Amino acid sequence: QVQLVESGGGSVQAGGSLRLSCAASGYTYSSYCMSWFRQAPGKEREGVAAIHTGDFRTYYSDSVKGRFTISTDNAEHTVYLQMNSLKPGDTAMYYCAALDPQIDCSWYALRLSTPSPRSWGQGTQVTVSS
Repeated sequence: QVQLVESGGGSVQAGGSLRLSCAASGYTYSSYCMSWFRQAPGKEREGVAAIHTGDFRTYYSDSVKGRFTISTDNAEHTVYLQMNSLKPGDTAMYYCAALDPQIDCSWYALRLSTPSPRSWGQGTQVTVSS
């Protein structure tokens, strides 16, 4: 099981930027499908960005496309989420998640339900004020 620790959350005003980090350990495979999900109070958890750490393909939800950028530093086993032009609607707890490489990342990257369970971090809070 991969262990994930998120950091970088905080409070910013609308239009501001934050960079989230997800430090991973306990890797069993050489690559993973790494995703960022978020969950606002009373709402379902949703996938916002993902990257395959082997082929570096990236995936974004429509709600963040053009504003968020996901990247990976494989040497450091760390995945980043650069969030620009933040909006109050981006306020949520943000979770990092890892999916085994046997699972099709191109299909499941942003889907909550997967054939095998993801590893999850504890989350980091992002609050955007207007």
